[in-house]
Amino acid sequence: MNKTINNDFKEIITGRRSIRNYDPTVKISREEMAEILEEASLAPSSVNLQPWRFVVIDSKEGKETLAPLAKFNQRQVGTSAAVIAVFVDMKSEVFIEEIYDTAVEKGYMPAEVRDQQVPSIKGYFENMTFEQKKEMNLIDAGLVSMQLMLAARAHGYDTNPIGGYEKDRIAEAFDLDKERYYPVMLISIGKAADKGYKSVRLPVEEITEWK
Repeated sequence: MNKTINNDFKEIITGRRSIRNYDPTVKISREEMAEILEEASLAPSSVNLQPWRFVVIDSKEGKETLAPLAKFNQRQVGTSAAVIAVFVDMKSEVFIEEIYDTAVEKGYMPAEVRDQQVPSIKGYFENMTFEQKKEMNLIDAGLVSMQLMLAARAHGYDTNPIGGYEKDRIAEAFDLDKERYYPVMLISIGKAADKGYKSVRLPVEEITEWK
């Protein structure tokens, strides 16, 4: 069941605020959260490997685990419906055959294209350094994170991206392999308890060159 309540894209992007205070009585069902994450995951990624991984922290116990790792963001942790920890899978290439085989099964890709691309991509990844792979994955994670925040607004919720937390401890705190899953950001999500505040953007003429 689609729970989207706002299809006004202009309002979604111009009305977005980084909300730090939420109505703690408003929860998001796991069904609806899954729908938001599914919509976010339509974001593009390098060779469609979709390296993003999410940990949805919505239980009392989960938030108690997160709280000491996000000391400067206690309001978001305490009042939000959930905090989504975004990671990237540094071994996302293990899913390449599953992704490309499914594309062929669904008729999205000819089998000969898969048979040509899969070995090529595997070879490319075998020669990448950790830093090269991380740089590529972080770009993809930024795309999915922004799409997640916009999808949340379409569902009537607001968000706040959080970069200040104990990134060296969060994977293990939530039983993930810290060598494989690299933390990107936290995103709090819930029903805004205030309107937030507008912020200034540099004018297009200052950030753009036309050639």
